Amino acid sequence: MKNYWLMKSEPSEVSVDDAIAAPRSTVAWTGVRNYQARNFMRDQMRMDDGVLFYHSSCAEPGIVGIGRVASTPYPDPTQFDRKSKYYDAASKKDEPRWQLVDVQVLKKTRTLGLPELRSAPGLEEMIVLRKGNRLSITPVEAKHWRLIVRMLEA
Repeated sequence: MKNYWLMKSEPSEVSVDDAIAAPRSTVAWTGVRNYQARNFMRDQMRMDDGVLFYHSSCAEPGIVGIGRVASTPYPDPTQFDRKSKYYDAASKKDEPRWQLVDVQVLKKTRTLGLPELRSAPGLEEMIVLRKGNRLSITPVEAKHWRLIVRMLEA
């Protein structure tokens, strides 16, 4: 069964345009330092799962692209890089704490912002719209995925 995900990235870190410009329009989803988000990548994401690429911490947060999970989980190399802001001194190469997946952007979309998402009938229960949600990766129900894809195609 295919799963669907919303994955947030700050455009100053990796934008949808950066991802599209990367080889095979694919980027490693580095820097996740939340255990629940890590567990989603490590334990639940599968190759070809659908991804809503979401820009956060910017003037107009929202969904900006559609993609797919393009790898199985593997250790995030930034946890071992002393020069990286994502360095984790407690993580060991033989027992890495942080995992990542590669994400391939299949299509850049118009920005589907929070106000439009909040006003769309049928999306009320979407995790990203819940008060206080700060997770960078959240599961998306298939019915929400289908509705969002229809909204982006309209």
